[in-house]
Amino acid sequence: MTENRGINPGSRPGFLRRAATGLVALAAIGGLYGFARLPELSAGERAALARRFSFAATELSLPPGAGTERFVRAVHPSLAGLASWISSVGAAVALADLDADGLPNDLCTVDPRVDRTIVEPVPESGARYAPFFLDAETLPYDTLTMAPMGCLPGDFNEDGRRDLLVYYWGRPPIVFLRRAGEAAALSRASFVAVEAAPPAERGERWFTNALTSADVDGDGHLDLIVGNYFEDGSRIIDPRAGGREHMHQSMSRAENGGRNRLLLFAEATRGTNPTVAFADASGAFPDFVARGWTLAVGAADMDGDLLPEIYFANDFGPDRLLHNLSTPGRPSFALLQGRKGFTTPSSKVLGRDSFKGMGLDFADLNGDGRPDLYVSNIAAEFALEESHFVWLSRGDAAEAREEMKRGIAPYADASEPLGLSRNSWGWDARFADFDNDGVPEALQATGFLHGTTNRWPEMHETAMGNDEILANPYNWLHLHPGDDLSGHYPTPFFVRADSGRHSGRYFDLSREVGNGDVQVSRGIAVADVDGDGRLDYAVANQWQPSRFYRNRAPAPGRFLELDLELPAVGDSRSAGRGSPAIGARATVELPDGRRLVAQVDGGTGHSGKRDPELHFGLGELEANARLSVEIAWRDRAGRLANSRLMLPPGRHRIVLDFIPLVAGAAGAPRLGAPRATTPAS
Repeated sequence: MTENRGINPGSRPGFLRRAATGLVALAAIGGLYGFARLPELSAGERAALARRFSFAATELSLPPGAGTERFVRAVHPSLAGLASWISSVGAAVALADLDADGLPNDLCTVDPRVDRTIVEPVPESGARYAPFFLDAETLPYDTLTMAPMGCLPGDFNEDGRRDLLVYYWGRPPIVFLRRAGEAAALSRASFVAVEAAPPAERGERWFTNALTSADVDGDGHLDLIVGNYFEDGSRIIDPRAGGREHMHQSMSRAENGGRNRLLLFAEATRGTNPTVAFADASGAFPDFVARGWTLAVGAADMDGDLLPEIYFANDFGPDRLLHNLSTPGRPSFALLQGRKGFTTPSSKVLGRDSFKGMGLDFADLNGDGRPDLYVSNIAAEFALEESHFVWLSRGDAAEAREEMKRGIAPYADASEPLGLSRNSWGWDARFADFDNDGVPEALQATGFLHGTTNRWPEMHETAMGNDEILANPYNWLHLHPGDDLSGHYPTPFFVRADSGRHSGRYFDLSREVGNGDVQVSRGIAVADVDGDGRLDYAVANQWQPSRFYRNRAPAPGRFLELDLELPAVGDSRSAGRGSPAIGARATVELPDGRRLVAQVDGGTGHSGKRDPELHFGLGELEANARLSVEIAWRDRAGRLANSRLMLPPGRHRIVLDFIPLVAGAAGAPRLGAPRATTPAS
C-alpha cells in the first residue's frame, strides 16, 4: 500500500493557522527590528549638514618638567585587579580668561599621565606666558596618595581676578586665589593656595569627581557644590594601605559613596595674600542624596526665582534633582521626581533611573525659556546599552512651578526622538551653537578603556552579579592596561537636521566635521577663545594627549556674546574689573519673535568647564539690527534685579550694578540697571 504524503484537505485550516501565526511573529520581529534601527541620513544629506562646520585640531603637549608618564595608577592592594578601572578618571579641561586680556584663551588641564594640573595659553594665542604647573606647594599634598581630578575657574574671593579651584582624589579641594598686583606674566607665583574645606574637615580624604559653583542660598555670594565618589576616608590610590576597600553596593541603587558637600561662602579677603572661607552646610542633603556615587553636578534655575536647582548625575544609581527652597544662610531642598506613565519605563523617569550618570549640561531645546537637561550614561551598542537622557520640559512655566511645589519634576525624556539616546560610553555632555544658526549642537566625551582585548563579556558577568557580593572588589572583572571597553570611538558631534524627513533629529557627524579621531575622553570645555564669534572647544583625554579644536566654520551666522559681571569688591572695582555673574539669566528677543534664553554657568558637568560668557547664535540677522535683551540677576547683597537693553550683534561686557528704581512688594523682583555696557575687547 502506497503512503500518501500529500496534504489532507481536512487539515488545511490548521496548517494555515499555524503558518499565519509564524508569519505574524516574523512580521512583529521585523517591525521591532525596524523600530530599533536608528534613522540614517543619505550621503548627500550628511554632506549638506556637515558643510556648515569645520575644526582644526591641535594636540596639547606636556610642558617640560612634567615628570615620568604612566598609564595606570598605583592603587590599594585590594583593588589591584581593578587598577585600570580605578585609573579611568582624572582627565579634565577648562577654558577661561586667566590673564585678564579680555579673551577666554587660557587653558587649565589635568593630565593623568603625570597627575598634575597645567595652566597654559590656548594654542596659537601668542606666547603670553610660559606653561606652568598648579601644584599645592604650601599645603599638605602626597603625590603617592592624591591626584587632581578637575579645574574650575571662578572669582571665589570677589576681587575681579580669575581664580582656579582644583578638586582631587585623596583630599578636599584647593582654591588657588589670584594675587593682587600685575606681574610681568602669569605664573605659579600669581596664585596663593587656600583650603576650600572648613578647618574641621581639612586633612580628610575626599574623592571628588565633580564640582560646580552657584549662589545656592541667594545671599549674593558664590557657593560650592561638591560631588564625591568613593567613600570619605578611603585609601583608593594608596598602594601601602592595609585592609580592604569596597565598591558600589548595587548596580542600580548604590548609596554607599562619598558624601556630597555643600560649602557656603563665609568670608574673603583680597590683596597680595588673599583668602576665602566656606562653611559646611552639607546637612541640607539627605543621606540618600548625599551618598550617591556622583560623577557630574549641575546648577540652574528651573522655576524662574534665580535660585539654582541642583542635579546630581550618579553612577550605579538614580540621579537626583533638588528643588531649591533656600533663604540666605539657610539652604533647603525638596526632592523632585518625574511622573511615570503607563508606557514609561521606570528608568526613563527622572529620579528613578538605574543608569550610570556621568555627564550633564543645560540648554533650552524646545524654546519655552526653561533649561532642558542632557545627561550622559552608558549606551554602548551590543554592550551595556542603557540610554542617554534629554530631559525636556513639559507644560508652561506656571504649570511647571505648580508641579515642582508638589515634588514633581516637570520633565520627560526625549532622547530617542531627538536622536541622542544611543551612542557609546558617555562622560561630559555639552550643548553649544557652533555655526550660529540659533540651534545648539551636542557633543559628548566618550569611551572607557582603549586596548586590544575586549572585556565586555566579563563586564556583563559583573553587571549580572548579585548586589550582595558587588561591594567586594574581588567579585568585579579584572581590568589592566591593554584591556578595552568602548575604546575605539571618535568624540561624537551631533548636528540637528533642519529639513527633510528627519527634521529636528540629531545625527553624529564627527568624522565629517574634523574630529573623527579615536579618543577616550572625559571633559569638554567650550569658549570663543579669539573673539571671532565662533565657539571653539577642548577635549580632555584619559591616558592620551588632549586636544584643542579651533572653529573654522566657513559661513557662520551672526552672534551675540555677553560677558555679564558683578562689580568686584576691593581694589579692582575702580579698575572696572568684575566677577562672572554666575546664575544671571539673559533673554534675547529675535525679530521673528523667537526668544533665546541662557544662564551664566558656574561649572556644570563632569570634568570639563565652559567659559561663563553667554553665546547666542542669531542666524541670518541684519548687520544693523538691534536686539532687545532682558537680564535678570542677584546683586552682591542677594537682591533681585532686572534690566532691558537694546544691543547690536557682537561681543559686549556688561557690569551689573544694583540701582533700585522701583521697590516691589516683599519677595518680588526689584528693578536695576547695568552700571556699564561696553563692547568687549
